[in-house]
Amino acid sequence: MAVELPDILDVDLSVVFCGLNPGLTSAATGHHFAGRSNRFWRVLHLAGFTPTQIAPEDDTSILSFGLGLTVVVERATATAAEVKREEFSAGGLVLCQKLERYAPHNVAFLGKAAFAAISKNREISWGQQPTTFAGAPTWVLPNPSGLNRSFNLKALVQAYRELRGELD
Repeated sequence: MAVELPDILDVDLSVVFCGLNPGLTSAATGHHFAGRSNRFWRVLHLAGFTPTQIAPEDDTSILSFGLGLTVVVERATATAAEVKREEFSAGGLVLCQKLERYAPHNVAFLGKAAFAAISKNREISWGQQPTTFAGAPTWVLPNPSGLNRSFNLKALVQAYRELRGELD
């Protein structure tokens, strides 16, 4: 039986990272980015968001760094490719309402699929977007999943560091 993957949100956060949907390990443990091959916590640290690498079981500590976590689609899958475009669109409506209440300074989607469906624009570029989401500047960063072979660790860190540099 899967455990619910809770949002880690608060008002006035610097960045809320929006995962596409929970992986099976995250859903089973109730902790974000808990899969062994997921590079999120390492990338976050190496890009300068946290002074040390956070362990998935300590995911709520991310709030102390002005950061938050949520997902676009709550349904857990082995791969994000199993999530339909319509699920991302529907999840985006719920996510927008949620984030409007919390008013983060920036929103970062981790992968293009969700934001492409939400914005109804298939031509999404990496980095800061020309539009906002829930009233906040919006970024699209590469997904840190170990299944994402298009980005090695160095390229992931560089992409996340671009966002980090805009926060100073």
